[in-house]
Amino acid sequence: MTIKVLLADDQTLLRSAFRVLVDSEPDMEVVGEASDGAEAVEIVRAKGADVVLMDIRMPGTDGLAATRMITEDPRLADVRVVMLTTFEVDEYVVDSLRAGASGFLGKGAEPGELLSAIRIAAAGEALLSPVATKGLIARFLAQGVPGSGDAAYDASRLDALTGREREVLVQVGGGHSNDEIAGRLEVSPLTVKTHVNRAMAKLGARDRAQLVVIAYETGLVRPGV
Repeated sequence: MTIKVLLADDQTLLRSAFRVLVDSEPDMEVVGEASDGAEAVEIVRAKGADVVLMDIRMPGTDGLAATRMITEDPRLADVRVVMLTTFEVDEYVVDSLRAGASGFLGKGAEPGELLSAIRIAAAGEALLSPVATKGLIARFLAQGVPGSGDAAYDASRLDALTGREREVLVQVGGGHSNDEIAGRLEVSPLTVKTHVNRAMAKLGARDRAQLVVIAYETGLVRPGV
């Protein structure tokens, strides 16, 4: 299967570099380029895409707003968004994950990292670097992220989870992979995957990235603990 990729960035030179890299892969193709968020959403709706590489900061409609427009559209439920950041730590990353992005990637990442991120997102997984993302989320939640007390993320939402699902969510919030969680809880990776999928369904999370955010916002996992 060929992975259809949309490039959304206001820097023409950067888009060109990404296009050359993506199109050089036999299992990928660039289906469009956008210089702002609104244009990105239009292209996704018109041509479709499996993965959108979305710059957070663009003139006009920025990447954060565009991500919300994509993830809130039922017709685009299968589209995955990977946010591109200039710096490893960006104050908008948590908001991006809350908006439905599958993860983030620094613009200075190695070519192999970029291609791996696209494949991971296309496969329905989340987070290029779980540990790095978990650390970033912890840092911003510790500082008090606007909206972190929203009713949508009230701790009572966790009441829908079984005890084992809570245990798995704690491990997900810690940035651990399914194999690592399986070893820690002494169960099979398939069992862990089942618990993760059930937790996502019960909590209304699009993917693993949002589970990490929910784990912190509900207080199930605390920054620095």
